[in-house]
Amino acid sequence: MVGRFGHQKRRDFMKTAAGSAAAAGAAAAGLGMDPFMAQALAQEMGRSETPLRAAFSNAGLQATWCAQGKQAAEYWGRLFNVEVTWFDGELSAPKQRAAIDSMAGREWDFVAIQAFGIGTLTDPVKRMIDAGIPVIDMDTLIAPLDQIDVHSFLAPDNEFMGASVTQALVDAIGGKGTIIMTQGALGHTGAQGRARGFKSVVEKYPDIEVLDEQPADWDVTKATRIWDSLLTKHADISAAYFHNDDMALAAHNVMRARGRTDILIGGCDAMPPAIEAVADGRMYATVRNPSCRIHGGAIMAGVAAKVAGETTGEGGIPKNVVTDGPVVTKNNAAGMLWMQKHFLI
Repeated sequence: MVGRFGHQKRRDFMKTAAGSAAAAGAAAAGLGMDPFMAQALAQEMGRSETPLRAAFSNAGLQATWCAQGKQAAEYWGRLFNVEVTWFDGELSAPKQRAAIDSMAGREWDFVAIQAFGIGTLTDPVKRMIDAGIPVIDMDTLIAPLDQIDVHSFLAPDNEFMGASVTQALVDAIGGKGTIIMTQGALGHTGAQGRARGFKSVVEKYPDIEVLDEQPADWDVTKATRIWDSLLTKHADISAAYFHNDDMALAAHNVMRARGRTDILIGGCDAMPPAIEAVADGRMYATVRNPSCRIHGGAIMAGVAAKVAGETTGEGGIPKNVVTDGPVVTKNNAAGMLWMQKHFLI
């Protein structure tokens, strides 16, 4: 995910990295990784001789995608000698802002943040950037990239995610019928992209009626309440697209309780419970938002910045790193579960 260093810079860096490769291999053995692979990674990326201090925050650990991201960051952090301190966003813009204000009052080697909403964290993040701390933006924009000098932005193509799952649902219902989109948080740029992807597909089909587009803010309790109401209001729902799998599976429980299991369900994130749901037919489709690749990539980006002096731009890390994952089918479900188990995607 990170760019290659210049030849001279790489030679200088490799002298430092070689001395810590064996330590990385030993650390990785305790994590269940092949020590040879770990040593190769350490030689390429560099493992700090002394522990690095990193602060992480994502939207809220109630969401399984965020909880998996925390596990991935800590896993890769142990491998590269990074002590990760977590600041939970709690699925609340005000609570995350308070957490990031606290983060900004301390010293860090690097920071990685997934904002609950765009523009909510700009001031404390700018304070950290002004203090010389590399800030890696994960999954959703902290602020537009031309307004804040983050080290890099690691995120999937959310429009692709929304469009691909919606297209799968539309194809399955033959291009006609009714559909509902249950959105995430409206201020989350990932949710905004998924909504654009959804609309880019359904607008091509005049025989499809969109019944509802309410946001549930990634909250399974809200999603349950919304869908209890929707099932009462609408006797005929052909398909439903959810901005994440947690909300999709929560709604499925309501559908099952109400005897409405004919509704085709699509989600995003491809977390293990959703992959299993696709495999057994409870969900029709999902697409991987690679939490492990994003959070682990943030560790690697921070280590490369701190240990190797890697900068943003030509010869270093791009300002925007696209971290796409595939649409999940029964054919690739088992492999997807294995890669997640080892924090690879």
